[in-house]
Amino acid sequence: MTVDKFDFYDTPDQEVFDDIKACAIKIWQGYDDTYGYASEKITIVEKITNIKDNAWTIVAMFDVFNQEKLYNMVSDKTKAELLKLLRYVGTIWFI
Repeated sequence: MTVDKFDFYDTPDQEVFDDIKACAIKIWQGYDDTYGYASEKITIVEKITNIKDNAWTIVAMFDVFNQEKLYNMVSDKTKAELLKLLRYVGTIWFI
């Protein structure tokens, strides 16, 4: 199996970044916010811009179960980029 070349610090396309960001916010909105944890995470994600590895930082905010949720929510183009990342970091157990 060949693994596509992946540089963790390359900035992804804006479309991929926006997809990851929007889906991440949707996931956080599904959490109980009694103590402000979810709204704190949403505020952080909303402020993140598409520079260097920031898209991957958003992904890394989640445990592997929520990374799987995120993967299942995003477009096919974003899935292809996430696969490269997950292969790079070694967390593709759910695919």
